[in-house]
Amino acid sequence: MRRSADFAATLRRGRAARGSLVHLHLLSAPVRDAEPADAAADPARVGLAVSRAVGDAVTRHRVQRRLRHLLRDRVELLAPGSQLVVRATPAAAQASSDALAADLDGQLARLVPTHAARR
Repeated sequence: MRRSADFAATLRRGRAARGSLVHLHLLSAPVRDAEPADAAADPARVGLAVSRAVGDAVTRHRVQRRLRHLLRDRVELLAPGSQLVVRATPAAAQASSDALAADLDGQLARLVPTHAARR
């Protein structure tokens, strides 16, 4: 996601799951009878929010890169057309990649029932 309107809509209307390292907001796609071709045209979208509270620019970009890498394998669990905003907390800057992945998986399991079954 890149547009601020998409971020705002997801934060305002989406379901939230808060962890110690990341906060997730998921706005599910509207239910509709879609053909497989339509589902491929409207993939799930993910946006990252890493504020200045996390650290300086180098630290924020490092956290963003680590989150993008972790989300790469997990985005397929989201329904087509849904939007996910991942907000990093200041503690994410000092956390290990394993701890970040565990917190992300825990919050995704709360929001996406199929994620808990695949873990």
